[in-house]
Amino acid sequence: MQKHKSTIKRILAYIGHYKWGVLASLVLAAITVASTLYLPVLIGYAVDCIVSAGHVDFTKLTGILGKMAVMIAITAISQWLMNHINNVITYRVVKDIRTKAFDHLEILPLKYIDSHPSGDVVSRIIADIDQFSEGLLMGFTQLFTGVITILGTLGFMFSINPLIATVVVCVTPVSLVVASFIAKKTYVMFKAQSETRGELTSLVDEMLGNQKVVQAFGHEDEAQESFEEINERLRGYSLKAIFFSSITNPATRFVNSLVYASVGVAGAFAAVRGYLSVGQLSSFLSYANQYTKPFNEISGVVTELQNALASAARVFALIDEEPITPDDADAVDLKQAEGSVELDHVNFSYVPEKSLIEDFNLSVKPGQRIAIVGPTGCGKSTVINLLMRFYDVKSGAVRVDGNDVRHMTRRSLRANYGMVLQETWLKSGTIRDNIAYGKPDATDEEIIRAAKEAHAHSFIKRMPEGYNTVITEDGGNLSQGQKQLLCIARVMLCLPPMLILDEATSSIDTRTEIRIQKAFATMMKGRTSFIVAHRLSTIREADVILVMRDGHIIEQGNHESLLAKNGFYAQLYNSQFAAS
Repeated sequence: MQKHKSTIKRILAYIGHYKWGVLASLVLAAITVASTLYLPVLIGYAVDCIVSAGHVDFTKLTGILGKMAVMIAITAISQWLMNHINNVITYRVVKDIRTKAFDHLEILPLKYIDSHPSGDVVSRIIADIDQFSEGLLMGFTQLFTGVITILGTLGFMFSINPLIATVVVCVTPVSLVVASFIAKKTYVMFKAQSETRGELTSLVDEMLGNQKVVQAFGHEDEAQESFEEINERLRGYSLKAIFFSSITNPATRFVNSLVYASVGVAGAFAAVRGYLSVGQLSSFLSYANQYTKPFNEISGVVTELQNALASAARVFALIDEEPITPDDADAVDLKQAEGSVELDHVNFSYVPEKSLIEDFNLSVKPGQRIAIVGPTGCGKSTVINLLMRFYDVKSGAVRVDGNDVRHMTRRSLRANYGMVLQETWLKSGTIRDNIAYGKPDATDEEIIRAAKEAHAHSFIKRMPEGYNTVITEDGGNLSQGQKQLLCIARVMLCLPPMLILDEATSSIDTRTEIRIQKAFATMMKGRTSFIVAHRLSTIREADVILVMRDGHIIEQGNHESLLAKNGFYAQLYNSQFAAS
């Protein structure tokens, strides 16, 4: 319940940025209600003008009908304006929250991204916020007018007959109690529904992105089972949520019918005894109907708001995640690194109970090429994550040019590294835009030169529109090798003082790989380079080869000296070339 209240407070804080719009909406709601509630009065007057056949006051009746037409016009205009303002406020609030969520996503530590399914995060930013917007819009549209209508009808009813109005007020709490009870049950179900929807989105996203692997390993049946299991849970939660929400309206309508019947009976007796005119009774019955109608609408709004609050809570949970440790206030900008790197007694693990990097020491001179090899899970990629400061060390220090990277701005540190990863990433756009991703102001000549050095120019020229060819998200219309070449060209264009090549040629054929290695040799000349590789043939020219196992450096040297030791590196190398 406390979390529920906190969510409401935060939503109101966002709405508070548009308080003038809210105020205008309230004024228009009041005008809409006032004009709507004045109509029954005019109808009552009109009824009293028609006493019997041949005794109709047409002059007075015509004037009343004219006033009714004016009230109807005012109601229509004010209601349209109110709905328009509510739409503007709602979607601006939604935009603000979605922007806040996305901005926060960009400053979340990598460990959050690694530990949460991408589909769940996408579901929070897209589906949950959409769900929230629907509930908020309905709340704005119906809640304001509903509350004002209830207060206005009560005022008019008390002005006509206080006794009958008191009967109405006494029966009202029953409707509120019923609606409140059902709303609490509904919130729990809608919350579970939102969470399960995120889980299903994550599974579908995972299966869609890896469909080739699923089919290659014949995993369709298992994937279908997982989908059906989650989908069945979603069906159950959705059914329960809809069930509880669907009984809200009938329950309140039943109570409201009692109110209407009570007014009708009491009003009939009052009219017979002369306490009310027939016109006043018709007005009173109209007010009784208008009084109960908002309760039905508000009960529906409450249901939608429960769903909206459940969705908003998931979005706020994302926004509340601990962001990445901000740069120190006195953090320095690394302008142009010389390229010396030192890892001093570094200890690191992703989870406290499982150690990974222990007492890791490394000293790299500017311009050296450092190759890192070892079995899967030995910590190769972890070292890269520490160099780039995607993660911070638990103890020890990583230094660049003698300065601890924790006292540098992340942006300036990473700007001094060029990365080519095994997993390629390309954005939707032209080939030109993708190559110039790290240097948007690059000239055509620079882009073409980078592509030629990466041996990508020839296949680019064969594309329908050359460098202006639009590629789909993640380069879907290119081969894996072509995507890798573009990623290499991207680094070729920037040429920062330090390079990280993580299985950079893993998706390229042998012939192209030889050319790329020559290009890399040119690119790495005078630049500190870290090469993570499983293909040991690609690192023969490295100045220093680090052989890692279980988070430790077990061997260190160049290719010839490590082979001469006939140790773990020699075993790895010979195992790869045993067939040849």
